[in-house]
Amino acid sequence: MVRGCPEPLSLQLPDQLALCVTPEQFAALAAANRKLRLERTATGELIVNPPTGGKTGKRNLSITGQLSVWFEENETLGAAFDSSTGFELPNGANRSPDAAWVSQARWDALTPEQQEGFIPLCPDFVVELRSKSDTLQDLRSKMAEYIENGAKLGWLIDPKNKRVEIYRPGQGVEVLENPNTLSGETVLPGFTLSLNRVWA
Repeated sequence: MVRGCPEPLSLQLPDQLALCVTPEQFAALAAANRKLRLERTATGELIVNPPTGGKTGKRNLSITGQLSVWFEENETLGAAFDSSTGFELPNGANRSPDAAWVSQARWDALTPEQQEGFIPLCPDFVVELRSKSDTLQDLRSKMAEYIENGAKLGWLIDPKNKRVEIYRPGQGVEVLENPNTLSGETVLPGFTLSLNRVWA
């Protein structure tokens, strides 16, 4: 190691970890590796999401920042979350969307313990921002999973192609080419996301 350089970040695995991790093993992994963004599929497959690059981080900050401003003005409607928040979906998967929102009634129905840990529900609204390392196939599968587990609105934002895919239950995917803004529709009333900094 070079003097003055920090220790490299490594994934700390508990003893006797199976190839497919149980919810309990996933919780132990996440607790031991708080600096990593970990996800778990419904079948138990562990996914380690690498840190984003500078452009993706900047784009994600614009998205979460705009959602935060809307949330502060409409905090009685629900709770907003950033990409570090883990959700345990009804199908058993553990996911961390880039931005999410849960209605107040659903949030209030959770116990304080449930609000502190992996949130045991699917958000009403989710955003996935495609980074350089993401494949569209994987992100589309994740968006479909959110809708199947109860999400009412989802945005898959693809800066590379300046395209947005909008997911809603019971409807086909709507594709927008190079839109300037996105509407939160009836799920996030009054919320409009400007994409100027996302496309930059």
